[in-house]
Amino acid sequence: MADNSIVYAGAKIYKGCKIGTKCVIHSGAVIGSDGFGFAPGADGQFEKIPQVGIVVLEDHVEIGANTTIDRATMGSTIIRQGTKLDNLIQIAHNVEIGENSVLAAQTGIAGSTKIGKNVMFGGQVGIAGHLTIANGVKLAAQTGVSKSIVKEGTVQMGSPAFDAMLYNKAYVVFRKLPELRAKIDQLEKK
Repeated sequence: MADNSIVYAGAKIYKGCKIGTKCVIHSGAVIGSDGFGFAPGADGQFEKIPQVGIVVLEDHVEIGANTTIDRATMGSTIIRQGTKLDNLIQIAHNVEIGENSVLAAQTGIAGSTKIGKNVMFGGQVGIAGHLTIANGVKLAAQTGVSKSIVKEGTVQMGSPAFDAMLYNKAYVVFRKLPELRAKIDQLEKK
């Protein structure tokens, strides 16, 4: 670990993890714990798959309190330089987050997802595993991403996630559904 990084009391960094310069790791953060790797055995029980990789935090990364970053099954889970993670975030094994990205509290990213640089995620964003998120993507709070987002700079929201402008238009209609239903019922009676 670099001498000029700050690790607050209560943070846990597992052996082999690489921490860059000028990183800040807040209390309760866990860097390098086992990824969630299990395979069903012949007897129906789940067997643990060894997680032998590491976590790499590049320079100027900040990790919020009680955030967990799992080590890779093999290779590295990577948080690129300048990225800031809020409190209570889960980063699964083999995830890669591009440089200068910001993720708000309670975001969860499932295993092997690759996230571009300069992304912004609101609180409680959830991203399924093995996806790709393009550079500059913005996800509104509570967005659920179930497929890759390949167009750079898009803004999405909802669950499942889709274009924010379309979401807002649909939401206006959604709020009026009780009125619309009543009008349809009246028309059907005629």
